[in-house]
Amino acid sequence: MSEINKKISTERREFEVGTLDESNVPQEPKELFENWFKEALDKQVMEPYAFHLATISKDNIPSSRVVYLRSIEENGYVFFTNYKGKKGQDIEANNTVCMNFFWAEKERQIRIYGKAEKIETQFSDAYFASRPRQSQLGAWASHQSEKLKNHKELSDRLAFYTQKYEGKEVPRPPHWGGYLIVPFYYEFWQGRAKRLHDRVTYTNEDNTWQIKRINP
Repeated sequence: MSEINKKISTERREFEVGTLDESNVPQEPKELFENWFKEALDKQVMEPYAFHLATISKDNIPSSRVVYLRSIEENGYVFFTNYKGKKGQDIEANNTVCMNFFWAEKERQIRIYGKAEKIETQFSDAYFASRPRQSQLGAWASHQSEKLKNHKELSDRLAFYTQKYEGKEVPRPPHWGGYLIVPFYYEFWQGRAKRLHDRVTYTNEDNTWQIKRINP
């Protein structure tokens, strides 16, 4: 066995930071999410806004990538992307997605299943206007997920749009904007000693959240 495989197969550590009891969680999962999120911020967890977004293509091939949470709304969670990229293509074919937050410092994980839908254009416009100018220009220059000949091709497109919008506001590209993920299932995971982890789920049944504990 190679040294790296030996390390992978034998590395162990205990989870001892906290517990999670289904008998005293709030009735609304969003409240628990926000409580945990605030604790992650207070703990100064690295990249607390980052989550893995899993999608399924029209050919039933899964993809996962890390994106940033950019807004918590009353009915869901917002992220922004290029609608023509791989994420957008997958969501167009199947808008059921999965979000996964992992905060190692708190030994916590939150998994959310939901339906992704495009947000209103004025919301996307407002967020795009708040981005750094280079990020705005990059949204025009990048043909996300398409084949790229070399880095110069991308740099040349960036130079083109930099010149095009010199001295002007950069408008939001029509192919760039936000998605709202409306959840129908949550799972909150709290690491525990001896691998006897706490897992509490919320399932939306007839607009009521049903809470239960499941095996680790």
